[in-house]
This record gives sequence, structure tokens and C-alpha cells, in this order.
Amino acid sequence: MAMDTAALNVFAQVADTRSFVAAGRILGLSASGVGKAITRLEESLDARLFHRSTRSVTLTTEGALFLDRVRRILAEVEAATAELSQTAASPSGRLRIGLPLIGAPFLETIASFKARYPDIVLDLEFDNRFVDVIEEGYDAVVRSGDIKDSRLRARYLGKFRMLLVAAPEYLARRGEPQNPSDLAQHDCLQFRMPNTGKLQAWRLRLDEGDPELHLPTGITCNTNEARLLFALRGLGIAYMSDFTVQPALANGTLQRVLDKYTQEENTFQLLWPAAKQTTAKLRAFIDFVSENVPLNKGRG
Repeated sequence: MAMDTAALNVFAQVADTRSFVAAGRILGLSASGVGKAITRLEESLDARLFHRSTRSVTLTTEGALFLDRVRRILAEVEAATAELSQTAASPSGRLRIGLPLIGAPFLETIASFKARYPDIVLDLEFDNRFVDVIEEGYDAVVRSGDIKDSRLRARYLGKFRMLLVAAPEYLARRGEPQNPSDLAQHDCLQFRMPNTGKLQAWRLRLDEGDPELHLPTGITCNTNEARLLFALRGLGIAYMSDFTVQPALANGTLQRVLDKYTQEENTFQLLWPAAKQTTAKLRAFIDFVSENVPLNKGRG
């Protein structure tokens, strides 16, 4: 009995995504094409690999056993292919990468990666929502926070801290707040989360007895670039990530405010599907970004 690796790859994708539609999206096939490939494979094996319903696709007992062997076969084929292509000048092909809706600290690193690997075609999508990496067909995504998903592998990229910043001109005009409650007398440049529509919380350490923060709003926006510009123009106080404001802090066009009260830290991770063998192009991207993205690499 002979079968090609393309059919095995279709089977593995359906097993990973539990969907003919999602598997087809990843493989560039129609859902009906995926279904026909699975039917032919089942006929050649004389075994049913999936339970199908209008809502879900799940592995049968035989399908689960077959999947273990298929993963090993596909991994061996990919490893052999990689060995044969090691003499190539550089990795090539398309990478679909998901990134958060910010420029710094990633755009310069992505540009440098493209210059280093010109034969890799980058398809970049900027979105703050928590995408389904596998079902939506991403090769890798960058996301903040500690994301737990057994289907994904992760590489820690670094950490960042949230800061309160304002222009010296604004502070000279309005006075510098001495504790969080003083913010009630200031113009606050607030950020509306694109994925939820809620205002970002300013997570500040409050002294015992301090009232809950109720921040007035000078301007509300949903991009880092807008908040940064408004802060630089002296229009209010902004709560922003350290990597966004570092150049302005270095040249003195912004300064920190209430620094001892800011305590929020977060991390960035690079995530990619665990089930698939890591290709040369994806390995190059993972290694380059994790080594070159300008974030604090310390974990504590």
C-alpha cells in the first residue's frame, strides 16, 4: 500500500485543527478537497480516521494511533529535506507573522531580518487580539503576557515596564504630581484597547488610605504613536511602555512622573505551532528576533 506525504500532511493538519476548513486554509485547499483527501486515505487504509459531525471533527481510536506514526514520518521527511537544502545560500519562502499593534520594539528588527534573509517573503499582520495561531494559519506570532497553550512552543523575547511620562513644558505649566491622587487634577492621555474597547488600567501602587483612582481624560486614542505625539506636545500625562518612550526620555523631551508608584511589568513571547517540524526559514526568524529585539532580557 503506497501513500504520498501530501495525504499524510493533510491528515496531520486536520488532526491539529479539528476542522477541514481550517486545515484547507493552512494548506491552500478547499474544504471539499481536504475531505476528499481524507476519504481516499481512509479507503486506502480500510480504517476510519475521524468522527465527523456538522460541528466538529475528532480522531477515532485508529486515527489517534495513526497520527503518532504520521508525525514521525513527516518529521523524518522534513529533516531529510532540510539536510539536502543545507547548501542553499539562505532560507527562503513565505512566513506569515502576527505582531501587536505597535512599532517599537519590533519594526527595526523585522527590517534587519529581511535585509539579512532577502529570499524570505514576510506577510505581517498587526493585531492586538489573541489570534488562534494554528487555525488561522500563522507561522509565528508575537504576544505579550504569559500565554499557556499546549499546542504552541514559545521563546521568551524580553520584558518591559509601564511608565508615567509627560513633557517638561506640561509639568512646568501644570505642576508635577507627587502621588497618584494628584492625577485627578491633570489631563490624562488614555488608551482604549482595540480588542475590547475598554480603557487601559493605570496599575499604580497606592499608599494605604489612598482613594481608588478616577482618572480624568484629556484625550483618548487607540494607538501608541498618537499618545506619544500628544505627550511630546505637552497635552497631558501618558501611561506607556518603556521601549516606546525611551528615546524621548534619553533626549529630555519627556520625563518620568510618579516613578516610585509605577509597578506594572510584562513580557513578550514568540509563539509557533508545536506539532510541525520547524522549517529553516522559521528557525532563522525565531533565532534572529529573539537575539536582536531591543528588550530587557532579564526575567526578574
